[in-house]
Amino acid sequence: MNKSLARVYSRKLLFLACPILVTLMLSAFDEPAVHVESTDSVGPRVLEKQTETAVIRDYVQAWQSMSHALQENRADLLDASFVGLAKEKLADTIGEQAKLGIQTSYRDQSHDVHILFYSPEGLSIQLVDTVEYDMRILDHNKVQGTQHVHSRYVAVLTPTEVRWKVRIFQAMPE
Repeated sequence: MNKSLARVYSRKLLFLACPILVTLMLSAFDEPAVHVESTDSVGPRVLEKQTETAVIRDYVQAWQSMSHALQENRADLLDASFVGLAKEKLADTIGEQAKLGIQTSYRDQSHDVHILFYSPEGLSIQLVDTVEYDMRILDHNKVQGTQHVHSRYVAVLTPTEVRWKVRIFQAMPE
């Protein structure tokens, strides 16, 4: 291959790669701010730093899974992050939304997480999250409104084969 042909291909590759790189860089800025309270006393079992990191990572990813599932009205998108009652309630909400032609999107901006309890056998972690997010509602693909929300959630996560999944997810009254 001659140099001019190589230059043309490299320019085309660069031209195609730039939008992808910009998208990746901008998506990093969409990450919510996460603050975790000290976990010195969370029950009879010591919470190792590696476990805490995994729980927080998987919990924040659960918010992303929930947002995608509600935005696309696809309950199957909950499978990666939710089990049990939390998954059932969210799937019911998605079913109701789909019937009405409504979509909801959540963009979480910050989480202030306080881990309350780590069970002795290591099968559940309870946390309270003071979260700020923007919620947008679409009715038949027309934006009906956007609202900034400051709320508290209680969540119980349980370990699975490779990650922590949200088993209980409940908004708390202010």
